[in-house]
Amino acid sequence: MIKLELPVVKFTAEQTEFRNTVREFLIEEKKRGAFESRCDSWLSGESVDFSRKLGQKGWIGMTWPKKYGGRERSALERYILTEELLTAGAPVAAHWFADRQTGPLFLKFGTEEQKNFFLPMITKGECFFSIGLSEPNAGSDLAAIKTKAERTDGGWLLNGSKIWTSGAHLSHYMIVLCRTSPFDPNNRHAGMSQLVVNMKAEGLTVRPIQFLTGQHHFNEVFFENVFVPDNRLIGIEGNGWKQGMAELAYERSGPERILSTYPLLDELIKILRENDDEEGMREAVSLLPELWTLRNMSMGVAKYLEEGHDVNMAAALVKELGTKFETSIAEKARLLLSQLPSIESAELINRFMAQSILHGPGFTLRGGTTEILRGIVAKGVVSQ
Repeated sequence: MIKLELPVVKFTAEQTEFRNTVREFLIEEKKRGAFESRCDSWLSGESVDFSRKLGQKGWIGMTWPKKYGGRERSALERYILTEELLTAGAPVAAHWFADRQTGPLFLKFGTEEQKNFFLPMITKGECFFSIGLSEPNAGSDLAAIKTKAERTDGGWLLNGSKIWTSGAHLSHYMIVLCRTSPFDPNNRHAGMSQLVVNMKAEGLTVRPIQFLTGQHHFNEVFFENVFVPDNRLIGIEGNGWKQGMAELAYERSGPERILSTYPLLDELIKILRENDDEEGMREAVSLLPELWTLRNMSMGVAKYLEEGHDVNMAAALVKELGTKFETSIAEKARLLLSQLPSIESAELINRFMAQSILHGPGFTLRGGTTEILRGIVAKGVVSQ
């Protein structure tokens, strides 16, 4: 029998105190109008001022070494912070990718020059990153990417395009997975590298992919002879696939994979309680055991990541199950309430419903499609 074993995580008194500190900060910030809660705030809610404020408090890159601007706090403290930010619907999209995965990527594979240059800026909330992975003609098959970088004097010339790139319009830099060697049909994952690309570089174009409402967080990005200096290669040339897969473990397993639509669930239960709708309450709270289970799985992956375990299969499972759970909240709200979803409504529940419904289709794209994630889980089960 195949078992997926993850550690059971319990918070200490000090960690609970930290949670209360974060919660009180967010309550005060919201009272004074620093932000308005929204669903999916980690992708569509950005505030440069708010990101910088978190940086000033030491809440970006908080697990990183102090010599690079971090605070050397635990992964579980970062998990607590992330939970509180997401349940409050705080505007964290600007710095999200840099904090979640770019910093750890630099720490594991980057040069000392790269760490000293980028990490302190990230921790201050002054440097934002996006991730260039998917391509128009590659679908969910990252091994089929065609964006390539060719050697030139002092660096590389980058040509190609990326799609579904969240936050590219906000970013200062992008981590681009590209081919630095010709495609080998016998080893499709070989010959890829990761480059740090300046978003203001000549030859780079960002084109928004808009929702029907005119809002957007996805983008297309085009590279036409974009020059990338030699010192912006991350890790070893040709090792980009392995580095990228290690990076995706951070992307797929965090609380953002289960809490994107939590503000809607919280508001739904509040309204049903106010209406004394006992039957509706039973339906709504039936989601809580699933949330609790996913949360415990996600925390277990966070603990294993901190300890250096291979969590690719577990992270893929959390993301796949989390995607379905987040979507089910919007569906449950639609069935239990006679409301008209609208992003411009004066009623919070209507705005949350509209945000959840509009963003729902994207849940199955970001971090890997459902089919790809199930394939990762299946391969992991077979190999054990």
